[in-house]
Amino acid sequence: MIKKALATALLAGFGLQGTVSLAADNEINIYSARHYQTDEALYGTFTKLTGIKVNRIEAKEDELLERIRNEGANSPADLFITVDASRLAYADQMGIFAPVKSALLEERIPAHLRAENWFSYSTRARVIVYNKDLVKAEQAQTYEGLADPGLKGKLCTRSGSHPYNLSLGAAMIQHNGAEKTEEWAKGVVANFARAPKGGDTDQIKAVAAGECGVAIANSYYLARLMNSSKPEDQAVVANVVAVWPNQQSWGTHINVSGAGMLKTAPNKGAAVKFLEYLASDEAQAYFANGNNEWPVVASVKVSNPALEKLGPFKADTLSIGKLADTVSEAQRIFDRAGYR
Repeated sequence: MIKKALATALLAGFGLQGTVSLAADNEINIYSARHYQTDEALYGTFTKLTGIKVNRIEAKEDELLERIRNEGANSPADLFITVDASRLAYADQMGIFAPVKSALLEERIPAHLRAENWFSYSTRARVIVYNKDLVKAEQAQTYEGLADPGLKGKLCTRSGSHPYNLSLGAAMIQHNGAEKTEEWAKGVVANFARAPKGGDTDQIKAVAAGECGVAIANSYYLARLMNSSKPEDQAVVANVVAVWPNQQSWGTHINVSGAGMLKTAPNKGAAVKFLEYLASDEAQAYFANGNNEWPVVASVKVSNPALEKLGPFKADTLSIGKLADTVSEAQRIFDRAGYR
């Protein structure tokens, strides 16, 4: 019934309410900072369902936002898509998003995974990975534990200024307070095996190689290695243990991919239809099965060997909008702690 209702909404524009014009636009212009080949299927299927042509520009977040700023009221962009709540919040603070009222989106996307002017469509978890020859299991169960002096010289992370780590810091401020988060950040810095560098996959590989004993990484990087057929990737997976942190407290930190419609969007009707399409069962399955992310719609069945092997976990349900409120404070705390 959900699929039938969704198709009706997509093809006929039914069930949409609120603040936007729903003219029968025949194209949509997307500025996307998601660089995943599997997203091609999302765009192609949307066009088949609706007849709406998808035009897109892909670049880094900062480049796209600067372009939107420079284009001003003449921007051809209808939607901005990116990863990480901090980046979406920054775009919102620029004042580029228009509110979208949609009964379908409100029904399918949990309240804590949508902000006033943008929506989350997939999630990824910030996991801990450790080398069992260098670190005991009990040392790698919580984010807070990464600052324990017993891990001195054993911790690897990417830059503290990266949005993935800033969002984790923002969540810790919300749960533990700014003072404790600053103490934690100083402890993390004191435990570095090396200066922060590289991406999350590099941290996982460093743990597997014994360069570090423990690291934090987004789950889809680990799942990508788990699903790889390359012997060298399987060797990495065999040498690390993955942990869902904070299962006895506030849960594992998650972050998102999301999108918002621009105030200056020339094709507002098509933009709303695309936002709603991203919440469909079919699109949600692409996120999970194609890019190792979890769908935000709980009823969607996931068919991904790595995600299934990682198993269920308790996720933090902190509002993604509230999380964004403390990202700037997390940056200041990390700077003072020397976490760069």
